[in-house]
Amino acid sequence: MIYPQNFEQKIGFDQIRQLLKEKCLSTLGEERVTDMVFSDRFNEVEERLDQVTEFVRILQEEDNFPAQYFFDVRPSLKRIRVEGMYLDEQELFDLRRSLETIRDIVRFLQKSENEEEEETTSPYPCLKRLAGDITVFPQLIGKINGILSPYGKIKDNASAELARIRRELASTMGSISRSLNSILRNAQSEGVVDKDVTPTMRDGRLVIPVAPALKRKIKGIVHDESASGKTVFIEPAEVVEANNRIRELEGDERREIIRILMEFSNLLRPSIPDVLLSYEFLAEIDFIRAKALFSEQITGLKPAFENKQVIDWTMAVHPLLQLSLAKHGKKVIPLDIELDEKQRILIISGPNAGGKSVCLKTVGLLQYMLQCGLLIPMHERSHAGIFSNIFIDIGDEQSIEDDLSTYSSHLTNMKIMMKNCNERSLILIDEFGGGTEPQIGGAIAEAVLKRFNQKQTFGVITTHYQNLKHFAEDHDGVVNGAMLYDRHLMQALFQLQIGNPGSSFAVEIARKIGLPEDVISDASEIVGSEYINADKYLQDIVRDKRYWEGKRQTIRQREKHMEETIARYQTEIEELQKSRKEILQKAKEEAEQLMQEANARIENTIRAIKEAQAEKEKTRQIRQELNDFRESLDTLTAKEQEEKIARKIEKLKEKQNRKKEKKANKNQENTLSAQALAEQQAKKEAERLAAIVPGSYVKIKGQTSVGEVLEINGKKAIVAFGSIKTTVKLDRLERTNAQPKQADVSTKSTYISSQTQDSMYEKKLNFKQDIDVRGMRGDEALQAVTYFIDDAILVGMSRVRILHGTGTGILRTLIRQYLQTVPGVSHFADEHIQFGGAGITVVDLS
Repeated sequence: MIYPQNFEQKIGFDQIRQLLKEKCLSTLGEERVTDMVFSDRFNEVEERLDQVTEFVRILQEEDNFPAQYFFDVRPSLKRIRVEGMYLDEQELFDLRRSLETIRDIVRFLQKSENEEEEETTSPYPCLKRLAGDITVFPQLIGKINGILSPYGKIKDNASAELARIRRELASTMGSISRSLNSILRNAQSEGVVDKDVTPTMRDGRLVIPVAPALKRKIKGIVHDESASGKTVFIEPAEVVEANNRIRELEGDERREIIRILMEFSNLLRPSIPDVLLSYEFLAEIDFIRAKALFSEQITGLKPAFENKQVIDWTMAVHPLLQLSLAKHGKKVIPLDIELDEKQRILIISGPNAGGKSVCLKTVGLLQYMLQCGLLIPMHERSHAGIFSNIFIDIGDEQSIEDDLSTYSSHLTNMKIMMKNCNERSLILIDEFGGGTEPQIGGAIAEAVLKRFNQKQTFGVITTHYQNLKHFAEDHDGVVNGAMLYDRHLMQALFQLQIGNPGSSFAVEIARKIGLPEDVISDASEIVGSEYINADKYLQDIVRDKRYWEGKRQTIRQREKHMEETIARYQTEIEELQKSRKEILQKAKEEAEQLMQEANARIENTIRAIKEAQAEKEKTRQIRQELNDFRESLDTLTAKEQEEKIARKIEKLKEKQNRKKEKKANKNQENTLSAQALAEQQAKKEAERLAAIVPGSYVKIKGQTSVGEVLEINGKKAIVAFGSIKTTVKLDRLERTNAQPKQADVSTKSTYISSQTQDSMYEKKLNFKQDIDVRGMRGDEALQAVTYFIDDAILVGMSRVRILHGTGTGILRTLIRQYLQTVPGVSHFADEHIQFGGAGITVVDLS
């Protein structure tokens, strides 16, 4: 239940609807936006939110989602349910393109992340479920393709009869044109008509323009005259019958086209209910797409959504306020609010114009948006629940017709809320108890608040009444909140702080406005010092809380910085330990090699003993020497390992220090060398320019022709190249000792400079042999391909590839029609099926 009836208008949701409609592609989606309703079914709301979340991912990650042709042909389909009615050419064209869009969307959503895997791995499972039972009608699309050309016109071969009629029509038109041209040439030779006159069309008949004074020189029928009366249009008698035949053939053509369209409409009629269901799917996709675009605009997301009554929002933002302030380069101050089973009702107090009502509307609008299936702007760690009823009482509801005062309307709203609210309800009340005498108004408001609390209702209530603030302090389930106010700067901070009541800052605001001090003193005496002191203590508490809150934030930031520092040191220690392990491993390998050498020595010794057949005492002595050697080796190895590790670690540190010093020295050297180089270059350039004086022989950089400097004007010089004088910038000239040759005068004036050659070489290196025009409109694609082919011919490419996709085939046809007109194109064809097939055109350049 949503109360009152103008609930959406009060919280601003009607503006949200309008913004969504502007993002729809057709009336299909706009109708869905109009029909969008609040839902309290958890699974339904979650499914809607997941659909929008998945579509946001599509907008951000995919660039080939089919969203070209969203046409609403439902009125046409409903019209041809009646026997004898048919779709015209434009309606048939829209039907084909929209059916192709439905087919492409279903294919897109049913694709899996890896085509070889099972279908269950779809990246968009919710949208895939939406497309699960949708029929795509490939037979209908094929039938329409047999009737319409890619541009939406009836094909010549749509039927044999139509082909015959159009052949005869073309033949008759050709014969008329030849006859007219013959008559026109004779008339021109006789001076009856001007030389530049050509046959024209009037009322569907080919005629000759003639001056009125000479109209009797040509036998025929006068069909029309120009607006100025200086030209009449005559149909020669020789072509009257042929023109009549054209009229008959055109009538036959229209009747045959209607017969073809009627035949198709009869074929389509039994499938109309299923086709309409497919358009309902298209409408839903348009609706979801609009919601996703709006979510991107307001940075909306799906918070942790729970099937219970909870509001635990961090950095929540009012979307309309956000969009409004963004136009002026400002930002919204976000709202942090928490309502749960322990603190269900929040009593917000604070100064006027401090943001209480904005806070109230933000809660109402975001919760309503969420349960309408829209993503909402807040931090991702936020938690949101679901409510069955939302009630709001905000603004002045006076009504002359219903004989209601402001207070009466508020009481009427309270009555309805108390009657219908429960533990699954959310109530939003602005200026609770206002509109009547303060004492009785506050008492009634407290009594109503007590009933709300007993029913365990959730709510946000704004008020100035002290008794309601005391009620919140003394009763479980109700909590105070304050809109913060800077007492020193005398301005609202628009921040909500839960836990303490807020002050109205009435005295401070009165002083800021400039109310006389004696008036303020009288008011303070009337209300009593206890009230003034209590309000002052409350302000001090809020101030202290803000101070300690700031301290806590600072401590948190420092703790975060400390954690980052510890994490960095731990990483360095881990790297050091890893290096130590590597050094130990290498030392062990070296020790193992040393042991193998020692074993080899032992084996050699044993072999020597056997060969010498030594005595037992001698053998024992040799074995003892070997044992001593092994023990000393083990001791040496252990010491060497430790020493090596220490040396390796020391070398690593020295190496790191050397790198840092080297980098610093290199940066310094680079800076110095760059400065020196710049000074040297500047000095050389100055010397070079100083050497160019009248009478000097010079040449333009990159050219070979030598000229003589005649005059210098500032940064420009007048140079004579043979008999030609020209003005050239000094920085383009360089002095030469060569004399101008006589041949220089007769040399060709056209040449390719080295600068141009370098430019062409660089262009050829950077030229890409592929161009992608998928998704472009026809004129954009043709322009891009024209520049691409021109550049390819210019840099001397032999083969290029144009990626236009398959789609409806319009881009492919347009591009190939253009390629036929390019002299430099020797051949073009489809790419090999393995590399893209008909979606790519390969062009060979001569």
